[in-house]
Amino acid sequence: MTRIDHREAIPDRLRGAILALGNFDGFHLGHQRVVAEAVAWARDEGRPVIVATFDPHPVRHFAPHVPPFRLTTLDQRQALFAAAGADAMLVFHFDDALAGMSAEAFVADLPAARLGAAGVVPGENFTFGQGRRGSFAMLVDQGARHGIAARGVGPVTDGEQPVSSSRIRDALKSGNCEDATRLMTRPFAVRGVVQHGDKRGREIGFRTANLALGSYLRPRYGIYAVSAELAEGGPRVLGAASLGTRPTFEPPVELLETHLFDFSGDLYGREIEVALHHFLRPEAKFDSIEALQAQMAQDCTRARQLLK
Repeated sequence: MTRIDHREAIPDRLRGAILALGNFDGFHLGHQRVVAEAVAWARDEGRPVIVATFDPHPVRHFAPHVPPFRLTTLDQRQALFAAAGADAMLVFHFDDALAGMSAEAFVADLPAARLGAAGVVPGENFTFGQGRRGSFAMLVDQGARHGIAARGVGPVTDGEQPVSSSRIRDALKSGNCEDATRLMTRPFAVRGVVQHGDKRGREIGFRTANLALGSYLRPRYGIYAVSAELAEGGPRVLGAASLGTRPTFEPPVELLETHLFDFSGDLYGREIEVALHHFLRPEAKFDSIEALQAQMAQDCTRARQLLK
């Protein structure tokens, strides 16, 4: 699958594409509906499909001080878009130039002049351009001026509420992995390179693969039943993970530390992806290593039961 920066020339084979336009962080049920509409439209007309996303997120550009909130990395989104049937991912590099672009100029310059898009599919509540002045109605009007058709996709609901990235973030921050999984159709997962730690897990009989959380949202600190993909497309290994600052040890270090069941290989320096399935308990400080070991054994037993 091709990845394109919006500031670069688009390959000729992708001109005339149908463009799914949004941010798509989390790629939840609502996002999936937008991309599915673009894919169906493109297939009917024999056109390529491009899915757009923004990186950095516009919120990060305007409010760099806010805590990390991403649900997916660019690599994860690229894999998800490809699985949904897209031919390319277009990354809008959100900088001062893009932030200051009027809604009219956005349509004229990006979907029209640079992409030569035949059609655009956003969610009906998608906004764009300086001051977020651009709306779906404006996209229809401005797109028509440049020969671009537009189809909007209404909100997808779960129960009585629209599916949104905010709902997913709230669920994860409360430890509700099940709701997040239902809204995204897959568990929230952290992808990263396994790093060396202080070897405490090995010393207490529970070796762990340690990942930094980077720009990801911080779910509720605690212990989780997880699965890990050790190679793209490979089998998943079950496990239990600690997400937080390890209050029993000093100094506090924020990590996702995953103990994999029935696995003894060397993962240092390898990229893995750890999916959070169930929240087991909040993190806690133990008075002794023996007490910690006993609790970890119980956590692993419960995780195995939940992951059967």
